[in-house]
This record gives sequence, C-alpha cells and structure tokens, in this order.
Amino acid sequence: MSETPSWDANDLDVETPNAARMYDYYLGGSHNFASDREAAARAVQVTPTMIPGARANRAFLQRAVRFCLDAGIRQFLDLGSGIPTVGHVHEIAHAIDPSTRVAYVDIEPIAVAHTRRMLSDTSAVTVTQADLQDPQEVLKSPGVADLLDFSEPVAVLAVAVLHFVPDSKNPAGMLDAYCDAVAPGSFLAVSHITDHYDTPERVAEIDRLYSSTTNAARHRTFEDFTRLIGDRELVDPGAVYATDWRPDPGTVPAEGARTAFWAALAHIS
Repeated sequence: MSETPSWDANDLDVETPNAARMYDYYLGGSHNFASDREAAARAVQVTPTMIPGARANRAFLQRAVRFCLDAGIRQFLDLGSGIPTVGHVHEIAHAIDPSTRVAYVDIEPIAVAHTRRMLSDTSAVTVTQADLQDPQEVLKSPGVADLLDFSEPVAVLAVAVLHFVPDSKNPAGMLDAYCDAVAPGSFLAVSHITDHYDTPERVAEIDRLYSSTTNAARHRTFEDFTRLIGDRELVDPGAVYATDWRPDPGTVPAEGARTAFWAALAHIS
C-alpha cells in the first residue's frame, strides 16, 4: 500500500455529521466525532432499530464475502467501504486466503485515512479516495486498476451505500458500469435501507435528519431495490431482508434488526 498520510482532524469538517462516521458509531467503532454521535443518537431516538439493523447489515456483508470465497472469488471491489471496524472485508477474506486482493473505495477522507493507517502493513489491500458515482474514475485509479485483474472474476460490493446515491445519478446505471467492467463469473453484493418503519412519519424524519449531514440518504421500496439489481440472476434466497440472507445456523436476529435492510447477491455473467 502507499505510504500512510498524516492528517489532522482540524483539517476536516468535524462539525457537520457524516454518514460514514455515524455508521461507524452504530457498529461500535471509535472513529467518529461529537457531531456524528449526536446525530446518530437522534437517529436512534427516531428508530431504535438503527443500531441492530446496521450490525445485521454488517453480518450480511461478512456472509456474502464468505460465499464468494467459497465460490472461488479472490478479488473484491468494495464501493463505499467506510471506516474499517472489526470484521471488515479483508479480515474475513484473509482468514480464509491471505492472498485475496481487496480494493476499498470511499470518498470520505477520514474513512480513507484510517483505512490507510490501519492497513499500512497489510498486503494485497488498497484504499482509494474517489466518488463511487463516477465508475470510470474509480476503475482507472491505481489502487483499483493496479491491484485487481479484471480478466478474472471480482466480487463487487455495494453494501449500505446505494441509499446515498440519488435517482438523479442513475444508481442502476452506475452498478451496470461496474458489472460491465468485470469478468463473467463475478458477483454483485448489494444492500439498502428499507422503507419498513412503523409510520411514514418515521421515514420522513430520518430523511430530514440525514439531509443535515454530509450524505443525504433516501429510502427505497423493495421494488426500487430490485430494479437496482436489474435482471441479474440472484443467488438463493434472492432479494430478502439482510437477516434472512443465508443466516448462520442457530442465529436469532436482534430485536428490530430484521426489517432494516434489503440484501441480495447476484451473478454477473
């Protein structure tokens, strides 16, 4: 990996809540600031499922990575990878095969800086600061193009990030561009917050809260979610709640976690 840069929180906007740092808070991480914690606490007040839902989504990511490894995948492109916490993609992959290559991509400077710092001695892993909404920029960046062999299958991960991509940016077309760049036999893993709250007012309140952060989010219906995937063949059990996607035997979802995220894994042919 490239040399770890020095950075100072004073050079960053720490007064405006940031979705990546709020998600780190939900997962129990420590790479967040007071503004993030305050906004996250308000979100949890609106919907107490926020924390168990985020952790259920992280568990889906881990299961999807293991599935891809079992299918022979040894390359991962993680879009909107966020701040590294316990159970990040490379940890899951390298526990099975240390030669697995993982290219992390995120636009959030703290996420990128922490990833570089934490993984400076880890081989076969890069992190690139880029906007995932610009696939051509991402795909040609050295951290991606020099690490991944696109003539071989790749697992493209867009987990808990598509709700930050507005319809005006054509998220389905964005995913198509990444899928078109990888070899047949690849996979696409996606998850997305649901619109399954007690009342429409809760959805509106969460939307308003995130609109005051650096990353406005939007809820999508199940039909909207499946349209993002397109006509790609889904791995069983298909598009489901994250907790219902190949759960580990004997696991019981935490209260409130089940209806927080849609999730799916699709073949790229």
